[in-house]
Amino acid sequence: MDEALLRAQLDRTLETTDFPELGPRYGGKVRDTYRHGDHLILITTDRISAFDHILRQTIPFKGQVLNQLAAYFFEQTEDVMPNHVVAVPDPNVTIATACTPVPIEFVVRGYLAGHAWRVYRSGRRTLCGQPLPDGLRESSRLPSPILTPATKAAEGHDEDISREEILQRGLLDAETFDRLAERALRLFERGTALATSRGLLLVDTKYEFGRRPDGEYVLIDEVHTPDSSRYYYADTYEERLRAGKPQRQLSKEFVREWLMEQGFMGQEGQVLPDLPDDFRIEVARRYIELYEAVTGQAFVPDTHPDPKRRIREAVTTWYAAAGTERS
Repeated sequence: MDEALLRAQLDRTLETTDFPELGPRYGGKVRDTYRHGDHLILITTDRISAFDHILRQTIPFKGQVLNQLAAYFFEQTEDVMPNHVVAVPDPNVTIATACTPVPIEFVVRGYLAGHAWRVYRSGRRTLCGQPLPDGLRESSRLPSPILTPATKAAEGHDEDISREEILQRGLLDAETFDRLAERALRLFERGTALATSRGLLLVDTKYEFGRRPDGEYVLIDEVHTPDSSRYYYADTYEERLRAGKPQRQLSKEFVREWLMEQGFMGQEGQVLPDLPDDFRIEVARRYIELYEAVTGQAFVPDTHPDPKRRIREAVTTWYAAAGTERS
């Protein structure tokens, strides 16, 4: 994408929203969520988080990329697991069925990377109760994908947790956990196939599930986006693995790596650094590159000068067309 367009967008990003007419608002790390009757109105902003901290600077078009990429993958996986999507009336907005979230993130890993590699490098050979063989190096393909669940922290760091701990704490019963674990592994299989068809490797990802009012469990939040997933380029994977070189990847791991270079890993007492404009533009490029790589479609940004006005009008128009008055 033209750098001038990205640079012009630096001062027109969507940092936060305030639409009281849409209902009560909950501000997450990236999304602003409004409860509207039986719906959730999910607005994906241009905020970016790392190490469970929201960075002070935003990323041009990031919200549009994430929301549209999630919509793409929800559609591509709905035969494996139904999802919460009702409509996508705006590049930044998804209207979804309000669900009761499952209090566990189902993290699936096919390769030894990121957090799993840092645990392995420290000498540990189990992760969330899953054994890890000796002799692996960073980015090694695991013998088979493993499930490494995590608790969903409202604040602070998510924590690794094993199946046994989940059952002991009463977070889920065995039948529900095993059913959702099986779906997570099937979703990862589908995501792997989709990535392979585009010359990519799906390294790891997380899935979140919720329970609809009718009792059915569905996929919620996002799926196979760069905020929830890590991708490597397949064509250089083996060569770089043999040479011990870092993989060419499409994810936000490079943002974490940049922060670590600045001495920040989210620990108490560390100062959160600011992102320079040139780096913000580079992050935007990476997000757009991933969108185009995994979908095979060109990313067409919406450059409306007032994204909040555009969003308000899109949501209002959708509800009017659906015959539902705003509360």
